[in-house]
Amino acid sequence: MKLASQQFLLLRDETPVLDVRSPGEYAQGHIPGAISFPLFSVEERAIVGTAYKQQGRDTAFELGLRFVGPKMEDFVKSARKIARNGKLGVHCWRGGQRSGAMAWLLRQAGLDVQTLEGGYKAYRQHVLDGFSETELQIAVVGGRTGSGKTKILHALKNAGEQIIDLEGIAHHKGSAFGFIGELPQPTVEQFENNLFEAIRQTSPKKRVWIENESRSIGRVYIPDIFWAKMKNAPLLNVRIPLEARVNNLLEDYVLTDRSELEIAFRRIEKKLGGLKLKQALEFLEKGEYEPAARIALEYYDKTYQYGLDTNTSPDIRMLEFDHGDPGKIAEALIQFCNTAQQTKT
Repeated sequence: MKLASQQFLLLRDETPVLDVRSPGEYAQGHIPGAISFPLFSVEERAIVGTAYKQQGRDTAFELGLRFVGPKMEDFVKSARKIARNGKLGVHCWRGGQRSGAMAWLLRQAGLDVQTLEGGYKAYRQHVLDGFSETELQIAVVGGRTGSGKTKILHALKNAGEQIIDLEGIAHHKGSAFGFIGELPQPTVEQFENNLFEAIRQTSPKKRVWIENESRSIGRVYIPDIFWAKMKNAPLLNVRIPLEARVNNLLEDYVLTDRSELEIAFRRIEKKLGGLKLKQALEFLEKGEYEPAARIALEYYDKTYQYGLDTNTSPDIRMLEFDHGDPGKIAEALIQFCNTAQQTKT
């Protein structure tokens, strides 16, 4: 039985899904949670594809059988271990021969197998359409670098609020220093898939908090439609004391390899200025991280102010605190939004 993307994703919430495309296709982008279960290796897929173009479908089909035949026993054994209550989902690129062949084999082995109509290609269209079709009550948390916005975001989650952690999904903190301590970034395509998955987990009946970001987060980009929704949402800018901001940076980066901090400072050399860069590198050399952090904040405060001045949000609020406690700030943000909502109604 073939399922449309929405039904297939509901199936995937309860049933393991096998992605039978090649490892290269999977690495470029895949359904979150799907297990790479390639029918062909990268090399085999290239050979079959070339045969199809140069010699036709029949030759490519026979060649594919030659590659797949010796693997059939292993496919069945592995799939039985992965299956949950004897059930599996299977998909390929277009929902054609690769997923059809794997589904047939596994059904012959007694497994209950569903396939994705239109394959991963249809899923991708579902994702792109979903960014415009999904309704979200977004509230954006802003603030200068070092304000602890990510910590506040997760304090909001601990308080029962919905969040979407864009930096967590991107594996990047968004600044020149953002790569430090993070896993390798996903492809832009996979970032979109993972973001859509995070949106799927939210309820449109409740607000969802998102950290204020530039459209680019490291090497990935927030989709245009979602970016427009963020820019049209209320922006609550948190202001905490400078000392608290410095402490936040020290907590995040003081145990970092010094060479990575040097790389990050050099990335902002043009805007920081040669003298400031020299001073920052000298502080790092001596292990004096606090004055180096203050130099970084001088630069980022200027970029923050420019971003604030050009922000298109229809409702920008400034909330000032005499501390940097993320839990207490989260409570204040919730109370502020609840009061504002009651006032509107």
